[in-house]
Amino acid sequence: MPYTDTSDAATRAADHLLAIQQPQGCWEGEMVWCPVVTAQVAITRHVVGFPFSTEDAAKVLLHFERTQTRDGAFGLHPEHSGSVFVTSMVYVACRCLGATADHPLAVRARGWLHAQPGGILSVPTWGKFWLALLGLYGRDGLRPLVPELALLPRVVPVHPIRFYCHTRYVYLAMSLLQGSHAKFDLGLLADELRAELYGPVGPPKSFREHRYHLAPSDAFEPPNLLIRAAERVMGWYDRVPVRKLREHALRKCADLIARDLDATGNLTLSPVNGVLNVLALHARGAGRELIAKCVEGFEFYRFDNVDRGLRYAGGCTRVWDTGFAVEALLANPAVTRANREPLQRAYRFLAEHQMTKSVAGRDPMFPDRAFGGWCLGDAKHAWPVSDCTAEALSAILGMHALKLAPDDRIPDSRLALAADFILSRQNRDGGFGSYERARSPRWLERLNPSEMFTRCMTDQSYVECTGSCLVALSRFRTAVPAHAPKRIATAMRRGARFLLYRQRRDGAFPGAWGVYLTYGTFHAVRGLRAAGYAPDHPALQRAANWLLQHQKPDGGWGEHHTGCLRQEYVEHPTSQATMTSWAVLALREVVGPGHPAVRSGAESLAALQGEDGSYPREAVNGVFFGTAMLDYDLYRAYFPAWALAATTAGS
Repeated sequence: MPYTDTSDAATRAADHLLAIQQPQGCWEGEMVWCPVVTAQVAITRHVVGFPFSTEDAAKVLLHFERTQTRDGAFGLHPEHSGSVFVTSMVYVACRCLGATADHPLAVRARGWLHAQPGGILSVPTWGKFWLALLGLYGRDGLRPLVPELALLPRVVPVHPIRFYCHTRYVYLAMSLLQGSHAKFDLGLLADELRAELYGPVGPPKSFREHRYHLAPSDAFEPPNLLIRAAERVMGWYDRVPVRKLREHALRKCADLIARDLDATGNLTLSPVNGVLNVLALHARGAGRELIAKCVEGFEFYRFDNVDRGLRYAGGCTRVWDTGFAVEALLANPAVTRANREPLQRAYRFLAEHQMTKSVAGRDPMFPDRAFGGWCLGDAKHAWPVSDCTAEALSAILGMHALKLAPDDRIPDSRLALAADFILSRQNRDGGFGSYERARSPRWLERLNPSEMFTRCMTDQSYVECTGSCLVALSRFRTAVPAHAPKRIATAMRRGARFLLYRQRRDGAFPGAWGVYLTYGTFHAVRGLRAAGYAPDHPALQRAANWLLQHQKPDGGWGEHHTGCLRQEYVEHPTSQATMTSWAVLALREVVGPGHPAVRSGAESLAALQGEDGSYPREAVNGVFFGTAMLDYDLYRAYFPAWALAATTAGS
């Protein structure tokens, strides 16, 4: 396709992006993971007496049908061949939703589970925990999870308050439930499920010997000797805990859970821990009104359509998607001039959802600031993030620079709050964390008990968060030069040094939230350029050379998600529009829009585009907890629009 066609492709991509803007001014795509969250919502609602309506239950079953693999399994992510954990949770959920044992979905899932080495007994520890709660697995087969860790002094590295926030809140609820020996009665369904899950042999008399049995499909981080030794000590205590100490620990966990529920209006950090919160509240005798409010909080994460059924995402991305969508549209001058009103609606959405309340009471040991930040979803979530704040602030400042802000322009004082929030997330190494600054040493990752996930114990510094923050701080100090100029200059120097330190020998930068080196390199190049590094700087030249070496013959780029697991580049067989966009945008910063590689990358994007300006569903493009691959629905909408606009406008 000739290069001149990329101009038309840029217009079509922008038109498509504008067409999917929501009435309230934001953009939001689904953050697709796997059906386990939906399964756990269904199980939880059944247990606490708030089951789905018949209509919604049918929609959930439709979603399960659409996500089941050909051999009957359910994977840990859209491209995973099958997970014993996910499949077992979906199976139980189907039966709770009213599906019979001879329902085709259940028959196929049960057949796959029985065919796995170890069967249901090889489910990871998180699955064993859920099955034990429902009376489907023996408590003697659980790994110890003692709530007393919450009573340790703050300085102790293994205090759960120092864990990465998503891990922290899962631990608090799980330890409360396991520490209080909670168990929920499924009635006759439990007898049926035991027969179905364990087959003709039935469950073993003792589950203890199966404590560490783990299916190969789920074994991403098997427990090491250090973890087993620590768990042996905890197990001795857990058999005969000090009663008063145990009850004090349970109250402490319950208090920290209640604080987050209060801060988020019962939305919680994520439905992953939200379902556990509801079960913990139910086990402790919470009133029906409170349980109902928490169950209603699940709906914040709800997606529902005819093609994919009813499901619940692990998070919402309204602010995140809106920031990038605005950036993409601002890169196209013709679109900007013709679409002032949609852009101003997006601006007002971002203005409305900047954090203006304190949530310090949620975390009395580490009362991090929240004023001025933006969340991944919206302000109701009340968990602001460094790079979500940075991308929202960059979009707003981009509109200010082009004089597109509405009359109710965000005052500089609120922009300063955003900059201060970003600065509050910088770590000692100069990089920026995500939800919080680093609270614990990296060696804590060696005590990761999850089995299914990697790099999930600590919130450290990230290449992409640092890159986004440097872009936002650079724009801010130009727009509001009087606010903390020395502090911002120092922060930017330290952030840039962190990026240079993280560059690999081959020139690429590792990502933590996207796949993998292409994503990290895109953000690192943006950050270094924003920090004032010239295109001819050796680090940027090495990054550009790495991208040039990995361009495909058709002009595109494609990286396979297994590189995230192996911590190396793994080429995808086909070019991906999202990854091609990241590469094009990064190269444009270094070699310019007229470089042949940039031009052929834009041509590749034009060739991949549909007639309406959209792009078909591609390979997974995001990652969470190292192994939980995600498909950000709108990445293939705004990143190509941005890349095409940036190359055609600058050519």
